[in-house]
Amino acid sequence: MEKVIVENKLALFTEYWAPKIVGELNGQHVKLVKIKGEFVFHKHENEDELFFVLKGSFNMEFENHKVQLNEGEFLIVPRGVLHRPFAEEECSILLFEPSSTLNTGDALNNELTKSVLDWI
Repeated sequence: MEKVIVENKLALFTEYWAPKIVGELNGQHVKLVKIKGEFVFHKHENEDELFFVLKGSFNMEFENHKVQLNEGEFLIVPRGVLHRPFAEEECSILLFEPSSTLNTGDALNNELTKSVLDWI
């Protein structure tokens, strides 16, 4: 059992849209990701996702609306809901989701798909 210093983990990578696993509990992964720009619209049929903003801000876009998230705020996207994160500037996010979650969900074979994630 060792504590995780989030800032130290975030300093280990610079690439966007490439989640890194920093912990696991009860079949769930705790991940860190840096985002900037536009992701792909997608959904997860079997997994809910929690997005917690550590630094910066971003919009979660849905079919009919968007939700702005700022530092210290989180949003849970329920399974089956079409969504797309978008950040004008770099944003660091903590993700909490089942270990089976593929970052691009049903938008397979996308250049942003990361089927194998690094542990840091």
